[in-house]
Amino acid sequence: MASDKLQKIIGPRTPQEELAQRRWRYLWPTICFLTAALLLVISTFLPYWSMILHAPQYPKGLVVHAYLNRLEGDVQEINGLNHYIGMRPLEEAAHFEKSVAVFGVVALALVVLAAVYIHSPWSALLTFPAIVFPGIFLLDLFYWLYNFGHNLDPHAALSNAVKPFTPTVLGEGTIGQFRTEAFADFGLLLATAASILILLGLYLQRRAYKPLMDQMVNREPQ
Repeated sequence: MASDKLQKIIGPRTPQEELAQRRWRYLWPTICFLTAALLLVISTFLPYWSMILHAPQYPKGLVVHAYLNRLEGDVQEINGLNHYIGMRPLEEAAHFEKSVAVFGVVALALVVLAAVYIHSPWSALLTFPAIVFPGIFLLDLFYWLYNFGHNLDPHAALSNAVKPFTPTVLGEGTIGQFRTEAFADFGLLLATAASILILLGLYLQRRAYKPLMDQMVNREPQ
């Protein structure tokens, strides 16, 4: 009984004669999943989100790049400007997320790899976290931007000049005399491409293995 339940979870195996006749039909899902897993791993080395702050005293703009586990760029200069309006240093955001994000994304990649060997509807459930990961990243980013923009220090030098606000997650925004441009960077774009490949892989996998799955179910004793 346990082996039957396990077989239902991992799904049917492809008969050799079927694989020989329709090799690419069964290879395409694997290619999609393998490529998606590779893109997720590569994304951990790249910035996920970037923002350019245009200020009168910085005509070329200040840039901050948000990686999964750190910030790079003109972070201290932006912190200095934010200090006047009472915003906390950027490094204080998302401590927990930054401590686990890289390992989490690598784990998602491994789960996607596991979907190569699971030819049942369970593969969709298994890969669901990787599919929604880019959206979760943006939602978490929005939360921290909202948190920082709505919890300003009332004792800051220019606290009365700026009302609570939410910095723009994507696109252009204006904060007093400052203008910001925020955009998804290469890491997030790769993670999004991975999500699309996973969805495509699930579709191709279902198209390839559903007939075999139906045969397996029909062979079960009633």
